[in-house]
Amino acid sequence: MTNESAQLAEAVIDLAAIAENIRMVGAIARTGLMAVVKADAFGHGAVPVARAALGAGADWLGVTSATEAVALRSAGIDAPVLSWLHRPDEDFTRLIAADVDIAVSTLAHLRAIANAAADLGVPAAVQLKADVGLSRNGAGGDEWPELVAWARKHEAEGSVRVRGVWSHLTNADVPGCPSIARQLSTFREALRIARDAGLDPEVIHLANSAAALAAPQTRFDLCRIGLAMYGVDPFGATGPRRYGLRPAMTLRSRVINLKRVPAGTGVSYGPDHVTDRPTTLALLPLGYADGLSRTAEGRAWVWLAGRRCPIVGRIAMDQCVVDVGDLPVTLGDPVVVFGAGAEPGSLDPAEPTAAEWAQWAGTNPHEVLTGIGARVARVHLHGEAARS
Repeated sequence: MTNESAQLAEAVIDLAAIAENIRMVGAIARTGLMAVVKADAFGHGAVPVARAALGAGADWLGVTSATEAVALRSAGIDAPVLSWLHRPDEDFTRLIAADVDIAVSTLAHLRAIANAAADLGVPAAVQLKADVGLSRNGAGGDEWPELVAWARKHEAEGSVRVRGVWSHLTNADVPGCPSIARQLSTFREALRIARDAGLDPEVIHLANSAAALAAPQTRFDLCRIGLAMYGVDPFGATGPRRYGLRPAMTLRSRVINLKRVPAGTGVSYGPDHVTDRPTTLALLPLGYADGLSRTAEGRAWVWLAGRRCPIVGRIAMDQCVVDVGDLPVTLGDPVVVFGAGAEPGSLDPAEPTAAEWAQWAGTNPHEVLTGIGARVARVHLHGEAARS
């Protein structure tokens, strides 16, 4: 953090770690990779992360919305992009004009896309999504053969091109779960129906990060890499890194106030915490508006003065308090809320990780990463190294 920036906190994104994680997953999966950069790349910054991932060998980019897809195109990124969540009455012309693949789960969406393509005089590239058990988006049961039949009809008419068929597993983060085999069987049947209808998709994909690492039977032409690309173990491990994944984000701040207090001092609202000894309290300018979940109160730690120190009292909207005991802490000292954690094989104490914060907050790392607020500055490092 610099004096010139005057930022209270910053999320430092190591793009070399993003690239390293992509290469590592690619070496295991041995398929094409789709780098999932939805939700501003899980809070890491969609455009720089997309460039780092593509430079490291990713073939596709995955986003949720038309706005996200068009933003990538506006930044000059011309790699294949799949966008998968849309209203049926959306203006699909901007996606078609931007050469973005559109995921299709319902006939209403397919018809709207075909009509938009007809208006433009350009076929729309679509990827049909089958529901194999998640019960969210995707067509299942009798809806799938009907969607496939209409897609083939529109393809014959020249308004769409069915480039892909895909789906999403419910619990690939539980290796060996019997439901994975059932969902894979359902997906293979959906593929059979699509091909019997005359479709010939170029890209078929089912595996997410967890499946790419541990369920080789689910790997087809592409694996969609989200959490693993950001260096977080998709199986929930919080200890030393597995698979060589390296967390890419470090959330850090500085001490902005210090108080030496006696035993019996209440801390923050309530107070829910009362000191049990004379101690020093350090104030950090980070709170739940910045991504520090209130549900982590009483369990969360930060890295300060070379060791872990506990957050005490309620986490407020803009600030939290850390008990540093008798450590030689001074105003302006750096604090790491979460970062890369311990090196593999190391027994030394280390800064907390996003996975640990998720455990303390009773949520998943996705929510921790995407919850880092907009007023936390993003700083990107090693962009050139990531593309080498």
